[in-house]
Amino acid sequence: MPDHAHLRRATAWMRRSADVDATRSSAALDDTSGHALLGLEGADDDFGPGSTALEPGRLYRRVSGTDDHARPVSDEELAGLGDPMAVEFFRVGTFPTTVQELLSNLPATAAASRKVYLVSEAGQIPPGAIGERDMRFAITVAVGGSQVDLLISAQAGGDPKQGFLQVAAWDPGEKVFNFYARFESSWVWAGNSWHALEPDSRGKGCFDSHVNGSVVMKELRIPWINWQSERATIRLAEDDPLRHDPLFQQVTGAQRLELTVRSLITRWTAARLTAITANGVVNHPDRLLRHLFTSTTINLASTDRQSSNITADSPDLTLPTGFWLNQDVLFDDLRLSTQAAPPRAPATRYLAGLSRFGFHLEEKHSGFSQPGDTFFAFVVPEAAHEDNEVVRQAVRTGLISAKFAACVLMVDFPNPVCSPARSHLMQYVPTMPTKTVELCDKVAKAILDAVRAKDLPADSPEGRFAACWQEPDDAWRTVFGQRVDAYLRAVTQQIQTASGFDDYVRLAEFRRRQFRLMKLNEFELTLPVTNISSSAPPLAMREDATVAELS
Repeated sequence: MPDHAHLRRATAWMRRSADVDATRSSAALDDTSGHALLGLEGADDDFGPGSTALEPGRLYRRVSGTDDHARPVSDEELAGLGDPMAVEFFRVGTFPTTVQELLSNLPATAAASRKVYLVSEAGQIPPGAIGERDMRFAITVAVGGSQVDLLISAQAGGDPKQGFLQVAAWDPGEKVFNFYARFESSWVWAGNSWHALEPDSRGKGCFDSHVNGSVVMKELRIPWINWQSERATIRLAEDDPLRHDPLFQQVTGAQRLELTVRSLITRWTAARLTAITANGVVNHPDRLLRHLFTSTTINLASTDRQSSNITADSPDLTLPTGFWLNQDVLFDDLRLSTQAAPPRAPATRYLAGLSRFGFHLEEKHSGFSQPGDTFFAFVVPEAAHEDNEVVRQAVRTGLISAKFAACVLMVDFPNPVCSPARSHLMQYVPTMPTKTVELCDKVAKAILDAVRAKDLPADSPEGRFAACWQEPDDAWRTVFGQRVDAYLRAVTQQIQTASGFDDYVRLAEFRRRQFRLMKLNEFELTLPVTNISSSAPPLAMREDATVAELS
């Protein structure tokens, strides 16, 4: 078995896929799980540190789920790779073994665009209180122009030849990301963005992280939990050798990385939607619409308040809006007419919840334990930007109508992630090629036909969609907005009471439990631990702002 440091990384390539999958439940989101900035997994007998199967100084191909073994990339295949790694390194027979070597061999014009970021889930834990702190550099570079086209993830500190080195590189010709990892002094191409969507490779290897074929940052919203940013500085011991690392001295705030990651997700999504609709037909409508009906992945959000600074006299806490609903799509994109203010929780309720539910940070592999919440208070899963961007662009380009997107979300809008009700409706999405102009009406008709044929009740997912779909085209934004306002006002009332706030803590913990089932859950310190049983019943928020057990 790998040591405890490797066990922290669910996407560590040292581990066989079977070793990882044995620890996960089949209840992962959608048909996939996980994502990290540049995760890569899938080490088999012919693939991994110390392996004698890979010759030094060669590029290999190993797409998990498609390729049984790593094999050398042919000259023809290499000529088809047009990203910066292929062009600047592999085509000229250069195979960097460290991040420093990689960066120093890029064109001089790329150096000015370089940005270095630092992340660690143990970054706010006193350096002497825990051993391995799993610090990683994320580095972005614009090699072929003004836009970032090279993203590098590397171990921060330690021996750079032994630490991991992974790359996502944009190919401007093919309009995809190519994913690479260094193994000893060889490199492996693990596939491109399209492989993330294919059934054989979806959710496997690096695509357990890059679920939808794009780059990933879990914490895409202020205060950028776990990252060094304008809101927090990762703590280092005075004598930590990392202080003298040239890359560490270049670290900038993750608020800039957020903008880069969002723009890169937009770039790939636009390329993807253009490709799949080029002839006026969507060949796999289910692959497109699962971003609306299901949660293919998630992001993490928190309050902007440091948990250790919250006292009984502190102002009320505004919990993450993404905990209550998918505000990015409902408010910003679909423009529902709303008036309600974000719910705020009394600091005393939050503090009482920390004690009542035994909040603490725990890393079993190292034996570390610390009472209290994560550095920023109340970390919860929220709807993924990757999913939202597909919906956003599909609406803007007319691939789906704004009303159709709103009707689907309103079926269960108080549960922005992992909604069984919305997922239930995926059965009505066609899997065969469908004309783009017919897609929305075809799905809506299938749902409405099922309501009539099966005499389904009004509170069934089908019945809820049907009721939304029947709203007049000039009124749905107002009607849906009124429902959202009523819901948020009800939350505001419930959150003031001890029982109401405790229910929301239980709901948050249930959603964290779902996150822990994903390969995205790389590090034990990402989320707090509570005394709520891992076998507690699944929960869902209702539109009246009460929490109920799912049957």
